[in-house]
Amino acid sequence: MRLLFLNIILILLLSCENTTQLKDYWKNPDFETYNPKKILVIGMTKDDEARHLFESHFQTQLQLKDLKVDKSQNILTTDYLNKKHTETEINKIEDSLIKLNYDTVIFSRIVGVKNKIKYSEEYYKTHTYKHNFKDDFLKYQDQFYNPSYYENYNVYNAETSIYCLCPSKERTLIWKGYIDIVDPKNINDSIEDYIKLLILVLEEEAIIPTPK
Repeated sequence: MRLLFLNIILILLLSCENTTQLKDYWKNPDFETYNPKKILVIGMTKDDEARHLFESHFQTQLQLKDLKVDKSQNILTTDYLNKKHTETEINKIEDSLIKLNYDTVIFSRIVGVKNKIKYSEEYYKTHTYKHNFKDDFLKYQDQFYNPSYYENYNVYNAETSIYCLCPSKERTLIWKGYIDIVDPKNINDSIEDYIKLLILVLEEEAIIPTPK
C-alpha cells in the first residue's frame, strides 16, 4: 500500500511523462527512524560526467535539508571506482571514513538495462478488434515490417543502498531500493527525476528529515 501511495505522489509531482518508477525497496526493521549526521554520496559508474552530475545534484538536495554531505569524488581517489578492491582494502576505507566522522554512505548504481517495445495507439485501434487467427497474425507482422507501429526504448534499473558506518558494530544496511529510469532522453532531467523520487521515498521512510 505504501509503495502505491508513493508512486501516486510522484505522478502528481512530476510532469505528465513519468520517467522514474519505484519498483521495490526494503528497510531495516531495526531502524524505525534514522538520523544521518555526515553522509558520503557515491555514484558507482565509470562515466565521469554522469557521476559528477548525480553526486553534485544529490549533495545539493540533501544539503537543503540541513544535512552534511560530501561527494565521493572529493573524498576518494580518482581511480577508486575504476579498480577492483580486496575486502581488506574496503575495510580500511570504511575505517578512514569513520575517523572523518562519516556515519552514512549512500551508494547508487545501474544494475540492469532492459529493452522494451511500446506500440502506438493506432496499432491498438487497428489490431484489437481482430477476432480470428489469420487476420490477427497478418496484422501482427507489422511489428517487424512497419516501424511506425512501435517504438523501442530502454529501461535502466538503478539500485540505491544506504549504509550506517556504525563504529561499535558491523556496517549495517539501513535501506535498499530499486528505481526504473524509463527511456531517458536527457541525463540531467533523468538524474533530477531519480533524485526527486529517491528523496521523497527516504522522507516517507524516515531515513532523512521531512520538510518543516
